[in-house]
Amino acid sequence: MQNLWKIVGSPRYILIFEAAARHGSFTRAAAELNVQQPAVSAAVKRLEQALGAPLFRRSHKKVELTPAGARFYAETSKGLHQILEAAHAVQAGARNAIVTLCASTAFNTYWMMPRLRTLRDLHPNIDLRLQSSDREPDIDDGGITLAIRRGDGRWPGCHAALIAEETIYPIASPALMTAAELRHKADILGHTLIHLEEPVRERPSWKDWFDAQGCNVAIPPSGLRLNDYALVLNAAISGEGIAFGWNHLARPLVRKKLLNARMDWSWRTGMGFYLVWSKSRPLSENAERVRKWFVSAAAIE
Repeated sequence: MQNLWKIVGSPRYILIFEAAARHGSFTRAAAELNVQQPAVSAAVKRLEQALGAPLFRRSHKKVELTPAGARFYAETSKGLHQILEAAHAVQAGARNAIVTLCASTAFNTYWMMPRLRTLRDLHPNIDLRLQSSDREPDIDDGGITLAIRRGDGRWPGCHAALIAEETIYPIASPALMTAAELRHKADILGHTLIHLEEPVRERPSWKDWFDAQGCNVAIPPSGLRLNDYALVLNAAISGEGIAFGWNHLARPLVRKKLLNARMDWSWRTGMGFYLVWSKSRPLSENAERVRKWFVSAAAIE
């Protein structure tokens, strides 16, 4: 390669020549390469001087390849095309190796992390990257492979697999729940309510829960309002008040006796939490492995 650069002077000249030959125009080549037309003309001139042969016939309105230029273009375009294909292959390999999952902080913390060792033991060579977001992820973003969304499972341009039905019930620390002695649903109003108020995504509220239970009550304006469900769970564990528990995240904490729950007051909303991926591009082999693992892990619940 050192000899090549000694002959042509700069690899940049070859790129400029290829664009000029392909377009049959120095002006259009300049537009493609985002340079001025005189820069293209000068680069081609230097390449011709380095090779010792004219590559273009120049006229007032157009340029045409000479026989030497046509021969040089045929070989250089072939070589550049091979370089482009190699670059695409490297990019595709890198993308296929990486699987990026985007979900809420709460899902990543309380659903994904306890199961992560199982996934990594099953597929130790997958480069898995977890992203937390406070908004619904854009699955058409090339940087996101898989995502978790709350909804009805119908999103344009997305495949969706149900991970957990949305079931909500009151939760609190064991000490608080025992002391509260909740006999009736309205008794909850006598205690601090922990509210989830995310800035972007629509989430169920205490008012929604009471309405679903057939309780026509006024929600006190006081309470603890948090913008992330991971904070809601932490506050409930710490005894700061009564929160509503999403079953797929709260139930393991109930099993560990970090929380108590009134599961007999459950509300099935008809919504769910779904693993989604784009219809516009196929999943890589690694992403497909992660998808299958998600589906099987959800089936165990």
